[in-house]
Amino acid sequence: MALHSLDKIKAPIQQHIDRFEGTFRSSMKSSVPLLDTITRYILKRKGKQMRPMFVFLSATLCGEVNESTYRGASLIELLHTATLVHDDVVDDSNLRRGFFSINALWKNKIAVLVGDYLLSRGLLLALEKDEFKLLKIVSSAVREMSEGELLQIEKARRMDIEERVYFDIIRKKTASLIASCCACGAASVGVSDDVVQRMWQFGEQVGIAFQIKDDLFDYEHGNATGKPNGTDIRDQKMTLPLIYLLNNSDFMEKRRIINTVKNHHNESDKVGKLVARVQECGGIAYARERMQHYRQQALDILMTFPDSAARRSLEELVLFTTDRNR
Repeated sequence: MALHSLDKIKAPIQQHIDRFEGTFRSSMKSSVPLLDTITRYILKRKGKQMRPMFVFLSATLCGEVNESTYRGASLIELLHTATLVHDDVVDDSNLRRGFFSINALWKNKIAVLVGDYLLSRGLLLALEKDEFKLLKIVSSAVREMSEGELLQIEKARRMDIEERVYFDIIRKKTASLIASCCACGAASVGVSDDVVQRMWQFGEQVGIAFQIKDDLFDYEHGNATGKPNGTDIRDQKMTLPLIYLLNNSDFMEKRRIINTVKNHHNESDKVGKLVARVQECGGIAYARERMQHYRQQALDILMTFPDSAARRSLEELVLFTTDRNR
């Protein structure tokens, strides 16, 4: 699917996306000049707006967008942006999406305080308008994201990530955020708890498929991400294609693989050989098959809703997340 088709996907909610930019900007306002400068910089770095798209499309699928929907989208963006700012400090990362990170430009102490400020703005936005249901959904997602990160760190030290644990990590780290977007969109228009839960499950399946696609970029030749093959190995990340190789290797090969990831992850020739081995053993084909499984699960849930422009856009958005080339 071509990237420009995102415009087509946004069509049923374009007016809401346009208005949301203004409401989100005002939700970050501060009387402290330094903070205002930094939040303006954050706003300049916005990406494809996938999270607001999921919120507004889910709301339109289930009812009519209202002020609660805008607050839900803002709440997710504020809390998620706070976690990204903190992540860059934790990872000592100087770049995010090609831009300098907050900690690279203003140092760690200011970055942590900015993250705290964004977190408090999100909490206050929800509390001031009695949006307890939305706050519960998003807070649950932030908790899951933190647990997923810590689980990944714990398991990466021992290089013992089983496939079951890998899926637990990505469900918490990535899928919970997309799930919260879909659940917030549904909850904002006053549907039953059962429908909100169905939308959470839909978002969760999309999120898992999205993360597997992200992990595949590292092993597929000719991808357009600008991300060199083997980056995850260099970062000592155990993702599905590599886990598949480990599960289908004898004892000696397992030892060699783990030794490469632990002790030779900065040696291009050894990393290249390991990437080639993952390709040979069918690790990429297996990961693709699992990605398609979760994508289909998401589409099956979506088909339980009546046909509409919003449902068709969500279908296209699901396909976009797994067919994208960056």
